[in-house]
Amino acid sequence: MDYVSALLPPVVMAAFFIGLVVTIVKSQGGDNKSKEDAAVDAAIARAEAVEQPGTPSGA
Repeated sequence: MDYVSALLPPVVMAAFFIGLVVTIVKSQGGDNKSKEDAAVDAAIARAEAVEQPGTPSGA
């Protein structure tokens, strides 16, 4: 009976991890993909627009 109590926590954690991965994969893309892509593109554009200190402006 000790082996059951030793194996139960890893099995439960594995089941939750598999559920988490499935949820993440299912939430990718779909109807909101274009909005997510636009938000990421806007964030990248803002980050690139900020001039880094110590960098010549002509470079």
